[in-house]
Amino acid sequence: MTTTKYKKKEKEQKDGEYLITYTRHLEKRLRNLETEKQLLDAERLRLEQELHSLRNEIDRLREPPLVSATVIDILDENTGRAIVKSSTGPSFVVNASRKVKNDKIYSGMRVALNQRTFAIMEVLPTKLDPFVKGMELTDGVPDVTYSDIGGLEQQLLEVRETVELPLKKPELFKRIGIDPPKGVLLYGAPGTGKTLMAKAVAHETEASFIRIIGSELVQKFIGEGARLVREIFNLAKQKAPTILFIDELDAIGSQRLKIATSGDREVQRTLMQLLSELDGFEARGDVKIIGATNRIDILDPALLRPGRFDRMIEFKIPDEVARASIFKIHTRKLNMENREKIGKYIKNTEGTTGADIKAICTEAGMFAIRRNAEIIKEEDFNNAIDKVMNKVKNKYLESRLYS
Repeated sequence: MTTTKYKKKEKEQKDGEYLITYTRHLEKRLRNLETEKQLLDAERLRLEQELHSLRNEIDRLREPPLVSATVIDILDENTGRAIVKSSTGPSFVVNASRKVKNDKIYSGMRVALNQRTFAIMEVLPTKLDPFVKGMELTDGVPDVTYSDIGGLEQQLLEVRETVELPLKKPELFKRIGIDPPKGVLLYGAPGTGKTLMAKAVAHETEASFIRIIGSELVQKFIGEGARLVREIFNLAKQKAPTILFIDELDAIGSQRLKIATSGDREVQRTLMQLLSELDGFEARGDVKIIGATNRIDILDPALLRPGRFDRMIEFKIPDEVARASIFKIHTRKLNMENREKIGKYIKNTEGTTGADIKAICTEAGMFAIRRNAEIIKEEDFNNAIDKVMNKVKNKYLESRLYS
């Protein structure tokens, strides 16, 4: 009897342990199922969001395409009723959608029209040629400063008075009662620092800077050059205050002749558009022009009259004092043996420009490298001066000494 009771008690104990173990197993499984349910709920929510996004994308793709148009005239400012000329050709009298604010619509702007109702659905950004947009120096501004310009103190003063002062202190001109100069023309022999001056202005000023090379405005098709000029000045007005630098101005600014080929006439059309933009009916605002050329003798007289380029600044062949300043700038980083010999180099480089002096310093360094040396000696400079001066005397000097 005792044995039976013992076995029964042992069985009950085993059954209790089994129930506890099974209960723990069920609890663990329940937790796993709850975790799995949470994951499935999160996945369901993600799929619902993706489905909603795909449905919106399908609805967006099902929308009919819009027609671009240009607003010609505003008939009613309150309702947004306007006359537009579509890109397909005809003009329409249309209404603006409620999504578009009526005060944002004005003549000349680009809008998008519904293909069926021709209602104005949205305002489009101003059309701008990517070629023109790339002319603005938004990054990579030249690292040239005013301290890198030597022997051009008077020229630098006049450029800063013409370009910087009206932008930074316009109240000075109002106080005196004069209009600030609109532009400045830099002219002189090649290598005298005209483009260098423009680079320094681009670095030092806080205004937007747009750089054009005259030859870039010479286009193959009729009217393209004039269109580029128009869009460049529109970009300059949008980005105002702006400094617009036109390098190699003689490429499109040469004198107009009676006898001309079709190509010459197209360049003349571009020039006439430039003349109109420089001093036309529309105000330019805070847009200052810097032109640069080494052939002022062939420029059209209409381009040189006051009102277009109010100041013409000559960049002459540097004299001895100017060459000393230029040598000081270009030799300040050189590892030289005898710096006191610079006076000798200055006297031996009469007739050279700033670009020639820079070439002399570079050539002297190359002669030192050829000797596998770490210091530039006097003989390196003498060899560099002989090399550069021969080129100046044989090829360039006569063409530079024009009035």
